[in-house]
Amino acid sequence: MDHIHDFRPWLRRASSLRMTMKDPTMTESTPTLQIDIVSDVMCPWCVIGYRQLATALEATGTPHEIRWHPFELNPGMPPEGQNVREHVAEKYGATKQQSDASRIRMTQAGADVGFEFRYTDDMRMHNTFDTHQLLHWADRHGRKHDLKMALFAAHFTHGRNLSDQAVLADVAAEIGLDRAEALAVLQDQRFADTVRQAEQFWIERGIQGVPAVIFNHRHLVSGAQGVENYRSILAQLSAMPQEATPSP
Repeated sequence: MDHIHDFRPWLRRASSLRMTMKDPTMTESTPTLQIDIVSDVMCPWCVIGYRQLATALEATGTPHEIRWHPFELNPGMPPEGQNVREHVAEKYGATKQQSDASRIRMTQAGADVGFEFRYTDDMRMHNTFDTHQLLHWADRHGRKHDLKMALFAAHFTHGRNLSDQAVLADVAAEIGLDRAEALAVLQDQRFADTVRQAEQFWIERGIQGVPAVIFNHRHLVSGAQGVENYRSILAQLSAMPQEATPSP
């Protein structure tokens, strides 16, 4: 199992960390694969990796539950954000040629799984603490997954400013959530402590980069693996004996 690492430190499941997306084809007699995904909406490989995994899940007919969890790639990012090309050069030492090549590679990988990247020279990296608070709120309405997908598209496809609370409220409204309530959640920061605790939960369990995908609370897969690798991983997991799930 070259792509899977043992993730034994999972000892509990905090209700504040939980979001469930159930496969409608699940039956009580069919084992359900538990999938926890730690990610940030500023991470291009997070949406690529999710789309690859989703394609593999559909192709294999694997019953599953997905829970999204928060991670900030750049928790110290100021409200005004930073030009993406400048950020990549500063953080990773990438040249313009390397950055261009990476964008081409990610754009093609996205297109392969039905996601559109529209990179521009003025595209910016944003602070995502508010997005994670909004996602936590959306979870209470059963719409966390939908909002997560909408935020990925808002940033990477439409170049919207996710540091702007009004823009975040607009995105929430566009998927049918209450805009006024969304804006109030962001303005009063009512879920700030909860999100900080959730982020710390994963950091303490060794998550240092995203996407991080944990299967059945035990098997960690890092990065976007590709559809075929995910299919192989799912096949290996299905062949394993079922283990007891930790109590909430």
